[in-house]
Amino acid sequence: MNRASLYIAIAMILGIVVGHVIHTQFDHPGDIGHYFGLLATIFLTMIKMIISPLVISTLIAGIAHMGTGGAVGRVGGKSLLWFVCASFVSLSLGWLMVTIFQPGIGEVIERMGADALKSDAAASALDTGIKTMSIDTFVSHVIPTSIVDVLAKNEILPVVFFSVFFGVGLAAIGDKGLPLLHGIEIISQVMLKVTGYVMVMAAPGVFGAMVAIIAKNGIEAVIPLARFMGEFYFTMAALWVLMILVGFLILGPRITKLISLMLTPVSTAFATASSEAAFPKVLEGLERFGVSKRIASFVLPLGYSFNLDGSMLYCTFAALFIAQATHTVPPVSQQFIMLLVFMITSKGIAGVPRASLVVIAASMAGFGIPVAGMAMILGVDAFLDMGRSATNVVGNSLAASVVAKWESELGESLPEGADLDAVPAE
Repeated sequence: MNRASLYIAIAMILGIVVGHVIHTQFDHPGDIGHYFGLLATIFLTMIKMIISPLVISTLIAGIAHMGTGGAVGRVGGKSLLWFVCASFVSLSLGWLMVTIFQPGIGEVIERMGADALKSDAAASALDTGIKTMSIDTFVSHVIPTSIVDVLAKNEILPVVFFSVFFGVGLAAIGDKGLPLLHGIEIISQVMLKVTGYVMVMAAPGVFGAMVAIIAKNGIEAVIPLARFMGEFYFTMAALWVLMILVGFLILGPRITKLISLMLTPVSTAFATASSEAAFPKVLEGLERFGVSKRIASFVLPLGYSFNLDGSMLYCTFAALFIAQATHTVPPVSQQFIMLLVFMITSKGIAGVPRASLVVIAASMAGFGIPVAGMAMILGVDAFLDMGRSATNVVGNSLAASVVAKWESELGESLPEGADLDAVPAE
């Protein structure tokens, strides 16, 4: 464990202890926890501040270095092939394990399900603009009407769409575009430096996030749903093992080096329940692993929209858990259709707070599963979102490394402490 990971781990432990003390010893612990949560808010806001300029500068530079549109299409095609396969495996594993474990079966859970159906708590708590993802809404979300607007909103998928076209156009004009390309690369280097400054707030942000969660909900609040949480985390661990095994088959023993380099971003994503918070460090870790800059800066932003393995796993697991608890489990044939629906509706909404909840709510009503049943999991979703975010980081780092291997652009890992600025541009 490197120093940054150690600091984050210590911050998590201290946050749990302080949050528990506040929850048990003070009146209005949620209000007190809120003030600690400002540390997490500051950190996450700083991360959001740098995401758009970091993504657009690194992605445009990476695509421009690829040269031809054919190269972009080849790498994009391989990336999407990996994303679709990974999403299908994650969805299927979630379906298999929730079917085996049956976490929604039991007197206490079923009583909670009945209570949830009597209220509209889920609907009010999910006031995040839930809507069914049709082809029209997907296309309108992907293609930006204004690049300035989507940059301001930190919507990664339309930023990726614009950056791909801009990068291809920049490469097409040849030497005339070199001055602009050089300027964009400088912006990218500056943003990586700024990222280093922002990450100083990682440990305080993690501490504040943990205090706020535990102070408000209390450790004991998760006991009635402990089985559901435990079996989901077991399923997530199985997905990690599967991903690492696939990584070993493709990357060989070097997979251990990749996991080592991802400890800090995984810890950050877990503690903050935000994949975005880990993005800069994932990008840095991939370059240290030997993934070429142009592959890392292209595949990673794409993966943040299309390759959310942890979120996919949760979609089927949570939806069928709710169905079990509310006695609305659809036929097996409908469950397979539901997997395909989740595959489609999940694309393009990355960056929405509690994105998995939005996907689940937007999809399961069509299969006779009551959306109000989501009230059961809202109280513990923050804890589950931590694991989902960490899994998304692992999945995307593996995807970028595999595509780099397929493209013969996976070099030697950099020595510990080596300066990325010293690595020649691709």
